[in-house]
Amino acid sequence: MARLRSPRGCPWDRAQTHLSLIRFLRAESRELAAALRRGAWHEIEDELGDVLLQVLLHAQIESERGRFDIQDVARSQYRKLVRRHPHVFGGRKLSSAGAVLANWKTIKARERRQRGRDVAARG
Repeated sequence: MARLRSPRGCPWDRAQTHLSLIRFLRAESRELAAALRRGAWHEIEDELGDVLLQVLLHAQIESERGRFDIQDVARSQYRKLVRRHPHVFGGRKLSSAGAVLANWKTIKARERRQRGRDVAARG
């Protein structure tokens, strides 16, 4: 992705911004969803790759700005998965999908409240 957006790379890729990419992210997500709904398993790999390309582009834009890169995105997602699955990575016992969903909603609400406090403290 860095090479595509480099001065000697692709003019189209270099010109993209987060906002200009929104329509492509939506389109690729719709195409993936359509393949999943049709059960077109032979198309899913390709469509997943197209969605991943969008993620990589957005992460590269932020990397160029010095904010974060794709490795930071992966680390952040890893931490979130561990936090939101205490029944897998911790001592919490949850035996049904419903219990997992309820616990996930509780954890997510707590994270939102904490983000709000963090933003207020910085502001």
